[in-house]
Amino acid sequence: MEHDINDAGILAARLLLAALFLIFGWRKLTDYSGTVSRMVQDGAPLPVLAAVVAIFVELPVAFAVAVGAFTRPSALLLALYTVATALIAHHYWTMKGANKIESMEAFYKNLGITAGFLLLCITGAGHYSIDAILGW
Repeated sequence: MEHDINDAGILAARLLLAALFLIFGWRKLTDYSGTVSRMVQDGAPLPVLAAVVAIFVELPVAFAVAVGAFTRPSALLLALYTVATALIAHHYWTMKGANKIESMEAFYKNLGITAGFLLLCITGAGHYSIDAILGW
């Protein structure tokens, strides 16, 4: 019984963490020029390449986490990506006023999301996953 509860919790965590990236990854894909413009605005290095990387990480990699396929490496990639986006787009320490507070909030939310992905790296996908079906 305890394992079922833990596995259900891991499934819920995977779905909730992935949902954020799937929703905004789809938006990035369907508004690619807007995504590139946002990358320029945020000061991302190589904004065209950054947009492609963002779409790749936020769609197929997040989908892999949602279904529990290649969960540990996918979660690690998303953790690194989330820290990178925090550092590039939410550098509150360089801002003033309301922008600083808003960016600080987003920065620390990213760190919290990163923690969730790091926990998935440790726990793995759980029983309700493709990884479990394949015996990984």
